[in-house]
Order: sequence, then C-alpha cells, then structure tokens
Amino acid sequence: MKDKINTDYKVGDLIYDANIYDGLNTFLFDLQFYKKWLPKDKNARILELCCGSGRLTIPIAKEYHICGIDNSYSMLEQAKLKAAKEGLAIDFIEADIRTLDLPDQYDLIFIPFNSIHHLYQNQDLFDTLNVVKKHLKDEGLFLLDCYNPNIHYIVEAEKKLNKIAEYKTDDGRKVLIKQIMKYEKKTQINRIEWHYFINDLFHSVQNLDMRMYFPQELDTYLKWYGFTIIHKFGSFDEEIFNNDSEKQIFVCKCDN
Repeated sequence: MKDKINTDYKVGDLIYDANIYDGLNTFLFDLQFYKKWLPKDKNARILELCCGSGRLTIPIAKEYHICGIDNSYSMLEQAKLKAAKEGLAIDFIEADIRTLDLPDQYDLIFIPFNSIHHLYQNQDLFDTLNVVKKHLKDEGLFLLDCYNPNIHYIVEAEKKLNKIAEYKTDDGRKVLIKQIMKYEKKTQINRIEWHYFINDLFHSVQNLDMRMYFPQELDTYLKWYGFTIIHKFGSFDEEIFNNDSEKQIFVCKCDN
C-alpha cells in the first residue's frame, strides 16, 4: 500500500505569538535591499504581502505610503501598536494573499522573509502570483525572497535537536528554541519542529512547515505567470545567484 500524502500543513500558534516573534526577529539586514528598489517618487504606493508585525513595513512607512497584508490577527495588532508608537498611519489589512482583492494598484509589491514557503501547494503560489499581477501597476516591480533549498543541510538537521535561538521577550519571557526537521520528497515540504522552552521549562512543540521551491522550478513558475526576472540574487548584498547561494532573491516586472 502506497503512503498517503499528508496535506496537513501548518505553522504553530506560538510561532505567531507577536512578542515571541519580535524577540526572535530583530534583524533588519534585508531592509536596505528592499529600500534600494523602492521608487524614487515618494508618492509611490507600496504593497507588502505577509507583513507580519511590521518589521519592514514601519521603517518604509516613514518615507512612503505602504499597505501591509497578513492573515495573522495577532501579528497585525502588534504591527498597529508599533506604528502608533512611531506616529505612523499605516493601512494594515487582515487577508489571505491568495484571494486578496483591493481597489488600488501599486508601484511596488514585495513578499519578504521567506513567506512564500508557506504557500504549500503549487496552486497557492499560482493564485498569489495572479493577485500580484492584478495589483501591480504597469512598469511596477515585484520583489520576493526565499531560501535556496539545501538538502545536505536538511539531512544533517534531521539527525538531532539543535539549539537555534535563546533570548528574552519584551514581556519578560525567557525563550529557548530547539529545532529538528524532516524533508518529504513527495511534497517538497520541510517538516520543521520548534521545541519551545519558556522560562527554563519545556512549553510545547510547534510546527513550522515550509514548502521548498527549487531554483529552476521557481524561475519557471514566475515566467509562466507573466513575470520577467530582471535580477536574481543569491544574497541581500546582490551577489549573483549561484549553486551555493543561501537565498533566492528576485526583482521582477510584469509582462503586460
């Protein structure tokens, strides 16, 4: 009897606990890359898909009109609080990026921070690309970043539980995260488990399933859906993509 494909893909609730998320994701090494590609016209309209708690949205909003989309209510509430502290009026909208339907079009749309790895089925990605096309102005740019799958790393990481982070949150919790993973070849899903220890006590195991998109595959999908790849980089320093690149970073335009 053949194994059935498990299509129960998920991300654990604790991973989207806003304070725990923000404590882990304090970096801004990708901000300058995205800012570099923003239009020179400060009246341009920017759309961020999968904006999370506003890590990139808020600094960009200091110079541009930007709308942030995410499907996590708690993350958006955190983003709104942070924006209010900065005195910024930002449109944050809770929505599914696969079915998003806004009345406006935008000069630049981006999907940062590996978020497309949570589009688990091909159709999820295709629907999202159609949404981008619908909302992108003529001559507008579409940017996204994701991992370049490293099967050797995944196989090594399957062997034992490894510590990946230890920090303290703004609300006073001490957090330790250990990770183990297992790759499913049939589905291209990397089944990641994060084992959380809160205040030195084991708390829970949280799933962080990620769909792996291989380089030739993703290039082809973008072209199929009417995008020209202007640049493909292997890092936020704009190194040319190669076999050993950790990242796949795209700058695209739509073929209207």
